[in-house]
Amino acid sequence: MAELALSGCTTSSDHHYVYPNGVRLDDTIHAAAETGLSFHPTRGAMSIGESGGGLPPDTLVEGERAILDDCIRVIDAFHDPSPGAMCRVGIAPCSPFSISRELMRDAALLARDRGVRLHTHLAENEEDVAFSLERFGCRPGQYAEDLGWTGEDVWHAHCVKLDAGEIDLFARTGTGVAHCPCSNCRLGSGVAPLRAMLDAGVPVGLGVDGSASNDAASLVDEARQAMLLQRVTRGADAMSATEALRIATEGGARVLGRDDIGWLEVGLRADLAIWDMRAVEAAGSWDRAALLLAGPRRVRDLFVEGRRVVEGGRLVTVGLPILIERAERAVRALMG
Repeated sequence: MAELALSGCTTSSDHHYVYPNGVRLDDTIHAAAETGLSFHPTRGAMSIGESGGGLPPDTLVEGERAILDDCIRVIDAFHDPSPGAMCRVGIAPCSPFSISRELMRDAALLARDRGVRLHTHLAENEEDVAFSLERFGCRPGQYAEDLGWTGEDVWHAHCVKLDAGEIDLFARTGTGVAHCPCSNCRLGSGVAPLRAMLDAGVPVGLGVDGSASNDAASLVDEARQAMLLQRVTRGADAMSATEALRIATEGGARVLGRDDIGWLEVGLRADLAIWDMRAVEAAGSWDRAALLLAGPRRVRDLFVEGRRVVEGGRLVTVGLPILIERAERAVRALMG
């Protein structure tokens, strides 16, 4: 979250679906509040382990009743539906290959009963599509629709392998996509049909995925990578820098169901990111879109709902050196 803030990000969502050693979603919520980011935490879960034909180790799965009960607990404790809210909770079973059909359906019913959003992974790579065809007899988009996982209150991560029919389905239903271009490159998943999704009217925002599949968390870098991948596959005029920045701002707000963030306007939330375009990287730039092409990677100042989070390129809400040292100690302990 600190890295995201330093890249100019004011609002983030986290799909947290592994809870070892007593970890709870509450921990990420408290971390976001301390850092100062607006947060859309999602209560993820896995219920089918290796012994049941799923992918995760059995030690990381949870009982389905316990999953739903904890979703209710987190919503009751932290979800704020009011305008300008700093925390809105979502329900997010990990993926179709680690969750039962019944839990996917029950999660959708619970989310709509409680008025919260739904999120999961979908069609990230060819293996996902093959799994869906073999296990469910249909493509991932059809499986999602059958279980109530399409609509304006749903967004899916990746969607690299959506076909034309699935793109049309998402456009007709207003189903959103979190596009994660750097992760898709890192994992060799492929290039998502971003241009086709946007042209069809699918809501698209940007995601950084996680540290294990990206190695970085930068709003600007993701926008740049999204633009470059479309250009390398569809031609130099496939996407402009301005459009990529719009995906990073307005697009993300739309995917999260927010009409109070994503752009600057009287009456909206006071979220503001400021870059110093006098730095050497941007010397000679005159267009705001140069931020994506030649701008500095670290934001100069960041305000979230009027609160200063970054000042002069320095995170002021938390002690970054302490966080870095804590992370380094954890890595050393893990590596033995």
